[in-house]
Amino acid sequence: MDKKATTDTDYSLTRKSCYYTYLAMSSAFSLPPILFVTFHEMYGIPYTLLGTLVLVNFITQLSIDLVFSFFSKYFNIKLTVRIMPIISSFGMFIYAAVPLLFPDHAYAGLITGTVIFSVAAGLSEVLLSPTIAALPSDDPGRDMSRLHSLYGWGVVTVVLVSTAVLTVIGRENWMYLTFFWALLPLVSSVLFSISPFPEMDLRQEPSSDKTKKKNLALALCVLCIFFGSAAENVMTNWISAYLEKAVGLSKTWCDLVGIALFAILLGTVRTIYAKKGKDIFPVLFFGMIAAAICYIVAGLSPFPVLSLAACVLTGIFTSMLWPGTLILIEELTPGPGVAAYALLAAGGDFGASVAPQLLGITVDNVAAGEWAARTGEALSMTAEQIGMKTGILTAAIYPILGAAVVFIIGRFFSRSIALKKHIGK
Repeated sequence: MDKKATTDTDYSLTRKSCYYTYLAMSSAFSLPPILFVTFHEMYGIPYTLLGTLVLVNFITQLSIDLVFSFFSKYFNIKLTVRIMPIISSFGMFIYAAVPLLFPDHAYAGLITGTVIFSVAAGLSEVLLSPTIAALPSDDPGRDMSRLHSLYGWGVVTVVLVSTAVLTVIGRENWMYLTFFWALLPLVSSVLFSISPFPEMDLRQEPSSDKTKKKNLALALCVLCIFFGSAAENVMTNWISAYLEKAVGLSKTWCDLVGIALFAILLGTVRTIYAKKGKDIFPVLFFGMIAAAICYIVAGLSPFPVLSLAACVLTGIFTSMLWPGTLILIEELTPGPGVAAYALLAAGGDFGASVAPQLLGITVDNVAAGEWAARTGEALSMTAEQIGMKTGILTAAIYPILGAAVVFIIGRFFSRSIALKKHIGK
């Protein structure tokens, strides 16, 4: 893609449309878990099946990522971006219409809606990042960070607004809240329909030494985003349960102080980097190391306040691991193309889906063993608490391995990173 050829076009509306879309579609990630207890009480859906909705969400997104990784050249990118918000809204409308369309089979309706809006969520990850990267900018890294900062702010907004609205109208009227969130992405479709689009690279490059080096950089970045996403999403998915069951805090503290503050810190750091950040490599390396320390402290500390602080502070140190990897691939291989971004999204979604599941398996297996019972008795803890703490401790392996990958990238591509910093001065 020739960015010089795009400088005569004003892409400010395109950039703002991407930002708004990322913010509006965050409801697809954060609203369903808020409604899980309501679904359990109103429709008798077991928690195991409700948790499966999250897995279906990520598997669907991962499938979209892989499709674009190998077949991006067959898609009309501009058209896909414009219909993507409509798909999201349609899925949310199906979700909200479960009492009308699936009165006797509520779970089937929830699965259907989840699959549909997860397709749109996958498309947003695959297409919005390369669209932002393709726009002419004085600092594309900051634009990328600003885009991903809106996810954290979107989660906070959805949690606070939804909690307040459900308190007023009653949880039994959850469908009206869902209809409201379903309307927001439709604005994105209008914005994109009047926004100019940059040209994006969909070509498949021939084999060469340069291409081999680019493929190595991409492979390492896929590993990096996998471990970074795993480090972020293990805590995102388990912070509330861990603080309640293992640490002994109240549900209110777990949700408002744990989940909400975690998301606020996540969004704040990404916003700060969008304004002042300029060197992503040390941010990634030290973020991985600090995240690992937080997991270890959270798992070993006997003090509830310290465990709470370690869990929440993980939001700071994992905040740039996903968007930072997207910034890094641009430094290593400028203009990586839509297929590369799709492959990175696949790596991130894979980490976000398997790591929390593996932690759950670890917790169950450890808690059911004799070692947990003996250790818990010695420490005046339950076997479940020992299982939880063991699971959180083992999750430290993700940022530790991520730090190793970042170190390897620095050794193999130190010249590319140094050159990028020199050009930016």
